[in-house]
Amino acid sequence: MERLFGQHEHGVDQKGRVILPAKFRPYYAERGFLTKHRGGCLALWTPAMFEKHMGGLAEDQDENSIRRNLARVFAAGTEEVEVDRQGRLPIAAYLRSFAQLDGAVLVNGAIDRVELWNPQVWQQKMAATEARLLNDEDD
Repeated sequence: MERLFGQHEHGVDQKGRVILPAKFRPYYAERGFLTKHRGGCLALWTPAMFEKHMGGLAEDQDENSIRRNLARVFAAGTEEVEVDRQGRLPIAAYLRSFAQLDGAVLVNGAIDRVELWNPQVWQQKMAATEARLLNDEDD
């Protein structure tokens, strides 16, 4: 099972692509699945992790309308992508809009996926958690 970690800053180019750091590229050599994700970021899944995640959503969607709609949003907000020879990852316009990716992009390893964040959104989301870390606070 892959374990993805680290943080890298890149930018979106004129064609809506972002450089995928070299350390992540082997996991997406064939293809990846780029999805809308929690917190307003995009998640890049390996084929195996995407299938695992989709399997869970497929099972959950029969529980109630909220889970059914979550599965719909996830499926409709997914693009199968290929990283080109220069390591560029294409990002559809509607996904860039969702994640507010219009300049700098944080490309973060998130254990079982890569996440793409607007740096300001990332900072807002992580400020409280980082403060807890600095203050050595537990849950």
